[in-house]
Amino acid sequence: MTKAKLVTAHTGDTPRHNPCAQCGTPIAQPDWIEPGEGRVSYLWTCHACNYRFEAVAIFAQETIEHPPLAA
Repeated sequence: MTKAKLVTAHTGDTPRHNPCAQCGTPIAQPDWIEPGEGRVSYLWTCHACNYRFEAVAIFAQETIEHPPLAA
């Protein structure tokens, strides 16, 4: 049996007061944060209009040049 890994976010990294995508009311914090490779997804719920939406932050990939493995 594999143990699930709990992912934590630093409070300074978590977006705050994101406006609702439908009515524009600020939402204090996301309901769910899911990090992935080169991105972080946030699930938001507006308590004013009950609209739920996802926002995704995509980070630029650093290009690392590797020497050829074989000649």
